[in-house]
This record gives sequence, structure tokens and C-alpha cells, in this order.
Amino acid sequence: MRLILVGPPGAGKGTQAVHLAEHYKIPHISTGDIFRANLQNGTALGLKAKAFMDKGELVPDSLTNEMVKDRLAKDDAKAGFLLDGFPRNVSQAEVLNAMLAESGVLLDAALELSLDNEEIVKRLSIRGRDDDKEEIIRRRLEVYSEQTAPIISFYRDANLLVTIAATGEISDITSAAIAALSKKLS
Repeated sequence: MRLILVGPPGAGKGTQAVHLAEHYKIPHISTGDIFRANLQNGTALGLKAKAFMDKGELVPDSLTNEMVKDRLAKDDAKAGFLLDGFPRNVSQAEVLNAMLAESGVLLDAALELSLDNEEIVKRLSIRGRDDDKEEIIRRRLEVYSEQTAPIISFYRDANLLVTIAATGEISDITSAAIAALSKKLS
């Protein structure tokens, strides 16, 4: 299973990624983890990324793409993976398709965790992290809407999108995701 997880901040992508990766016995690959590993190991890619991060700048797509490509080439990802936090835009989605095609494989599905903005604000406000103040949450939702939401159309057009409601108990959302993915892939 080669799967990506998309959805707004607070939809539960990280939580669902853990459960789905365990269910499908595939590695959960998050861009945050990839960045941290490259920084920790002092790789050439990590050092390049650090230069941007130290200036408070976003790491360019080209560098992120290279780190993801490097991670997907590892043995544990050969039989499948769950990507969380990548792609974040259509350009990255196109690069991912090209990377996979180069390896002779295709993405199986893009799972969208759907949740309305008011529920997101409520959910994230309860979490109590520093970046979970209402005005910051609303700004993150704007950024998501502008930059990441277009990949939903991209994957819908490619007939890879599977959408589920990210409401209810965690186990119910996981079950709904597995059922929807099974239906899509059958």
C-alpha cells in the first residue's frame, strides 16, 4: 500500500497515520521525521535545510523533494509507505508521481481526513500548544486552504482521492478509513 494522508491541521493525520501504518504494516513517513533525521545525522541535505531553517525560512520544495526521495528509497518503504505531511502542494504531488514512476510503482490512494473549520478550531484550542491560539489556528487554515487544499483536486482528478469524515472516536475514524480504502482498492 502506497498511501498519502491529506487534511487540514487538527484533522488527526498524525494519529491516523500511526494506526493505518500499523494496520497495513508499512512505515509511517512524516516530513518532520525526515527533516529531524537529516539534521541529526548531519547529512548534506540536512545541512542545506538547516541553513534555511536557521533564517526562519521555509525549506524549498527541491530540498524537501530530495529528502523524501532519499527516504522512499530505503528498504522498509519498498513494499509500501504512508506519507504524512508530503506532498503539501501540487508541484510536490507531481514530483512524487514522477519519483514513484521512476521506481515502477504508483500511488494507491490519497486519504483525505475532512473536518470543518469550526471543529478544527475547537479541537486545536483544547490541545493547548503555543501555536494553537485561535488567530494562529485560523491563519494555518488559510495557508492550508491556499497551498495544500489544491492537491485534493489533483488527487480527485487522478481518481486516487478517498475522503472520510474525521469526526468521532479515533478507532471509528480508523475503521472508516480502512473500509473506504478497501472499497477503493477492490
